[in-house]
Amino acid sequence: MGATTLTQVITTTNPNNTNIHGPVVDEVEGLIRVYKDGHVERSQLVPCVSPSLPLELSVACSDVYIDKLTNVWARLYLPIDTNCKLPLLVYFHGGGFCVGSASWSCYHEFLARLTASSRCMVMSINYRLAPENPLPAAYEDGVNAIHWLKKRMHDSLWDKLSDLSRIFLVGDSAGGNIAHHVAARLAVGADDLKPLKIEGTILIQPFFGGEARTESELRVENNTKSSILTLAASDAWWRLALPRGENREHPYCKPVKKMMVMMRTLVCVAEMDVLMDREMEMCDGNEDMIKRVVYKGVGHAFQVLGKSQLAQTTTDEMLCHIDSFIHHYVPL
Repeated sequence: MGATTLTQVITTTNPNNTNIHGPVVDEVEGLIRVYKDGHVERSQLVPCVSPSLPLELSVACSDVYIDKLTNVWARLYLPIDTNCKLPLLVYFHGGGFCVGSASWSCYHEFLARLTASSRCMVMSINYRLAPENPLPAAYEDGVNAIHWLKKRMHDSLWDKLSDLSRIFLVGDSAGGNIAHHVAARLAVGADDLKPLKIEGTILIQPFFGGEARTESELRVENNTKSSILTLAASDAWWRLALPRGENREHPYCKPVKKMMVMMRTLVCVAEMDVLMDREMEMCDGNEDMIKRVVYKGVGHAFQVLGKSQLAQTTTDEMLCHIDSFIHHYVPL
């Protein structure tokens, strides 16, 4: 898999820009600032890395453009020395729809592990970010990525190595929301996708919301020791990502009910996450199609940002559950 060099545009916070762009009108402290004139600044708290990987992982990696006009691209991961066609996991990173990248080091490392442990090919989508591109831009990028795949299904890479009748849409946090809504949009035209097929979704602490507070939101609230996602940050991400004038009762903030009975879904819930109650609720009454696993003692994004031994051990456990879900082992 030959590597393609992609240009990363990175902006950093500079308080001196206030006089140029006007006052700050919204922000998530340490991550993003939005100024009155629409200027957006993002802090690079997580480094971006090239697609290289240590040889001992036995995973090959490269970057490909999906749409140069919108600068949407993907990072591909493939187990080395595979001798059969593999299921494809199409992955959407987290970051409140507003920050993050397929090249962030934490996702690069996690997805290399996911590729090796699940024995799947992984395509991580670098979708457009809000607020410059509010929802549904990220959903549209996800749908377009699947149609891009269909156009290339006879290329040697996909034809020889990937079983495109076994596609899973996967994501964490905002990426879990994107995976879910992309699946819902693709379900409307499922016949047009054939022979490609979306077999299921894997939602890791998916980001959903509402105006009324849940018990877990009030319990965890702004306790950053329990969860890296605070209630204040959650509200800010929705303000920045939703179409102008909309609130957290917008359909983009909610699971699509018909999808809960149409498609196999694995929902991975963190016990110390502000989002826990919303994730538990979306699974209620749909046990035949939805498998829910609650991970004790860990908070939001533990699998990519957690450094403790508990986070590492729990991530290994979650990777085993994902492998089981994909390959139809005994029920979780």
